[in-house]
Amino acid sequence: MGFQQGLSGLNGAAKNLDVIGNNIANTTTAGFKSGVAQFADVYATSLYGSGGLTIGIGSKVAEVAQQFSQGNISVTSNPLDIAISGEGFFRMNQDGVVTYSRNGQFNLDKDGYVINASSQRLTGFVADAQGNIIGGTPVDIQLSLAPSPPNVTTEVDLGANLDSQQAAIAGAINPANAATYNNSTSFTVYDQAGNAHGFVLYFQKSAANTWNVDGYVNGAQIDMNGGGAGNTMTMTYNSDGTIDQVNGAAAAPASITIPAAVLASGAGALTYNLDMTGFTQYGSNFGVSFLSQDGYSSGRIAGVAVDREGVIQGRYTNGQTRTLGQVQLYSFLNPRGLQPLGNNQYFETSESGQPTAGAPGSGVLGYVQSGAIEESNVDLTAELVNLIVAQRMYQANAQTIRAQDQILQTLVNLR
Repeated sequence: MGFQQGLSGLNGAAKNLDVIGNNIANTTTAGFKSGVAQFADVYATSLYGSGGLTIGIGSKVAEVAQQFSQGNISVTSNPLDIAISGEGFFRMNQDGVVTYSRNGQFNLDKDGYVINASSQRLTGFVADAQGNIIGGTPVDIQLSLAPSPPNVTTEVDLGANLDSQQAAIAGAINPANAATYNNSTSFTVYDQAGNAHGFVLYFQKSAANTWNVDGYVNGAQIDMNGGGAGNTMTMTYNSDGTIDQVNGAAAAPASITIPAAVLASGAGALTYNLDMTGFTQYGSNFGVSFLSQDGYSSGRIAGVAVDREGVIQGRYTNGQTRTLGQVQLYSFLNPRGLQPLGNNQYFETSESGQPTAGAPGSGVLGYVQSGAIEESNVDLTAELVNLIVAQRMYQANAQTIRAQDQILQTLVNLR
């Protein structure tokens, strides 16, 4: 009797419903890859059997194949959420057990390790104190939460226009008396310990095309004349408003030294180059056109971001950025051969082949996107249609068993 065919069909339909139900249940699971039940027919003949009237004895589930197609990318508010656009996998480590995942929902633990919801650590490369990536064997990515060190000011580049129509003023500059100077401006410099100091410049037109410049820090006058007579810098201009000389020589950056006693911060004396060769003297109002200086204070880490090549950048409160590490991705020749472990993790097997490592953007690995996750690749509409078909298949196989039962009952009732 043909009960075997109907029974195998019921078993196959039930497993198919399980697969479809699992897909639907994981519609919102980040990085989830849907499965497809693949069936094979079953015959009772041997490989060398013969006969054209052989009737099959049913079907079986040959494989539940994972579909590693790309899922949609959605934006999140967590910069450590990382989505892969390609064929790569994240490599995770927990007490020496290595697994692979497409779920890029990460955060930091108390020790600065990048972990997932199961406390597995993301692997890759870390950076040294200078921000250089240390290659070699992948390690658990631990982000340094140490403050960013300060940088002493060595160069200040200042540009401005001094109004040629202003009247000349006689006498010395007195910061406390605005009538003794025409204009003033200020900028910040940083000593070796990262302490900020305001440097104030006062500009006085002493004669046609000639200006005096005094500098003050913490109320103390600073030598602007490079060791010459007095502390005042002298700037002269050509008739067309371009700068001619600084301190009696061709216009060039001036070396400025602020004594340690004036800084009063415990740091040593601060020496930097002040470049004001970009100053002009045109017939328009005084105004600073540009200012740049290379110093900054120390800073605490304020956030992190990951670029498309997996480089993790730390953002600090002093406005600086620093490389902290790099994510590595891995690909498999046969990703369907990976063994699903749950928790969005896969294990390497002999069927998957060994992983090939590389930085995001290389080969088929794909780039990564910070502040985003890869959604499940389940097509809910298609799964609901498949659910209807699987249900009909189950009902149809149940009908074959019912029909066989009725036939058997007819035979039993024969007298």
